[in-house]
Amino acid sequence: MTTLVGACAEAAGAVYRPIAVAPPDQEAVEVSLLPCVQVSLSAAVLLDRARAEDDARWPAAVARERQEAGRTYAARCAVAAAQEVAEPAGPPGEHGVPLPTVQQAAAMDLAGAGVEVAARWRDDAEEAVALVRELAVGGEFTADEVLGEAAHSVVLAGLLALQEARTAPDPSTTAEYCLSALPHIGLAVTLASADLD
Repeated sequence: MTTLVGACAEAAGAVYRPIAVAPPDQEAVEVSLLPCVQVSLSAAVLLDRARAEDDARWPAAVARERQEAGRTYAARCAVAAAQEVAEPAGPPGEHGVPLPTVQQAAAMDLAGAGVEVAARWRDDAEEAVALVRELAVGGEFTADEVLGEAAHSVVLAGLLALQEARTAPDPSTTAEYCLSALPHIGLAVTLASADLD
């Protein structure tokens, strides 16, 4: 992810640099959008490659995390099943969309926890850490799992900003989208490397 942070900044610089060095009376400045388009197209692949490299570098940690994820997923499914039994079934959902299954509810609970932690981290890291610890107490989540999901949610926001860069109407907006991805990816680095022990 840190490589992607640098690539986004360099791509935006490729647009802004020629403008900055142009004489003040020059009416038009030629810039290349190719670096912005390249980083936009390659970002997801870079992140997948980095994840695969991390998995290969620390196989024991990956195996432990997968085992813990299986346990917490089962715990979330059990809670969702209990809620389904305890709560009367309502309508099938708005516009005929079926209500989530137990498995879907378990996955949505983890995703929701990650989004909430990421949002809180932006404002107050200590409050976010307290939330992570609170979520992990019940056994339905682990701290690493919640932080990983939080990192995933902000990475997606960064990737969406980079996707917008490909269709921006002008060079300045293209560069702005590249730069707007940076806080998201930077926060993902922080969340992924956070150690609560």
